[in-house]
Amino acid sequence: MDFPCLRLGLLLPLVAALDFSYHHQERMEEFLKTVAQSYSSITHLHSIGKSVEGRNLWVLVVGRFPKTHRVGIPEFKYVANMHGDETVGRELLLHLIDYLVTNDGKDPDITNLISSTRIHIMPSMNPDGFEAVQKPDCYYSNGRENRNNYDLNRNFPDAFVLNDVSRQPETVAVMQWLKTETFVLSANLHGGALVASYPFDNGVQATGTLFSRSLTPDDDVFQYLAYTYASRNINMKKGDQCKNKVKFPNGITNGYSWYPIQGGMQDYNYIWAQCFEITLELSCCKYPREEKLPSFWNSNKASLIEYMKQVHLGVKGQVFDQNGNPLPNVIVEVQDRKHICPYKTNKFGEYYLLLLPGSYIINVTVPGYDPYFTEVFIPKKSQNFSALTKDIRLPFQGQLNSIQVSNLSCPTIPLYRDLPGHSAATKPSLFLFLVTLLHIFFK
Repeated sequence: MDFPCLRLGLLLPLVAALDFSYHHQERMEEFLKTVAQSYSSITHLHSIGKSVEGRNLWVLVVGRFPKTHRVGIPEFKYVANMHGDETVGRELLLHLIDYLVTNDGKDPDITNLISSTRIHIMPSMNPDGFEAVQKPDCYYSNGRENRNNYDLNRNFPDAFVLNDVSRQPETVAVMQWLKTETFVLSANLHGGALVASYPFDNGVQATGTLFSRSLTPDDDVFQYLAYTYASRNINMKKGDQCKNKVKFPNGITNGYSWYPIQGGMQDYNYIWAQCFEITLELSCCKYPREEKLPSFWNSNKASLIEYMKQVHLGVKGQVFDQNGNPLPNVIVEVQDRKHICPYKTNKFGEYYLLLLPGSYIINVTVPGYDPYFTEVFIPKKSQNFSALTKDIRLPFQGQLNSIQVSNLSCPTIPLYRDLPGHSAATKPSLFLFLVTLLHIFFK
């Protein structure tokens, strides 16, 4: 008997290969728990809450420090299966988990990604809906809504109109989850079309609705993010592969331009959680046959991985007082792209700003003091697996312990409702976007 080989085999994780089939709750839980046990040094499995019927809302974290946030390590997340009958995203995320953990230490990109990022993956936000589907259909099944018959992607607070609906347990769990982590970039996975859609999903005149669109102050970044995903998916980038006669140039669209919705999750993430999120529609058929799943994985694997890397766009750092103490809840924004709910430092004094290459003026605001401005230049070729790091030490006299920094986040009310006219966010940014792409891809 070859004892050295036997000992080596005992040291290697023993996880059965993940098959291409639909994994209902019991099988999904078994897989996630096996991964968490077999790769305990780089994964952490936890539930952020329960569905109406009491099913766990599982999240698997992948990273070198999976159980806790580390300064300088951005948080990324994927969420799937908000609509129970949209199933491709759920299975893709399970295969993404399998790919990440089995390629750590083998594939340099995956190894670096795991070392530089905390990756949160929620395969199913609506497990009750998934289990309720009795007769799968390409267009609509009875599991779209949760057990209380609420569409979870219409159930969040809305920044444009009052979304006075009963918040569902799944929605409340996600909202609380967003408060516990410093999420920087995210995507939610859907089905029924083939396109990468970016905010806003709803809007008012101040965001450009008179022009049949609704743009954020970071529209150039969002177009780039959506294009990053779509351009690596051979079918999505064509923009016309579904039979619904809707054509999406380059496979991307502004959400409002496609069709307005209120209470969507991606707008909520961007406005109230300081997290850039896009929506990925991954299949013309919402619930395709199992034998189609391998082709979906092959079409989306490169996009899923490349999109995660974009969490390292732009600039990051900490804000300190003159004595080197990190300052939480300090507003850090780029001049001329202020958010309706200002972006603030977290409890470690950290900030993360997703930005394309160029020169920017950062405005740091502390209550009771004049704004502090500093310039930053983000090079065309960013550092691998790290945004540009720029710590900011405020040149204030005396201790800042006495500064009354607000711990209150913006109220979840229609913040945009009373804004007059048009804002800078409505200005076309396609030219800037295309110029930036030329710099990035042809440098």
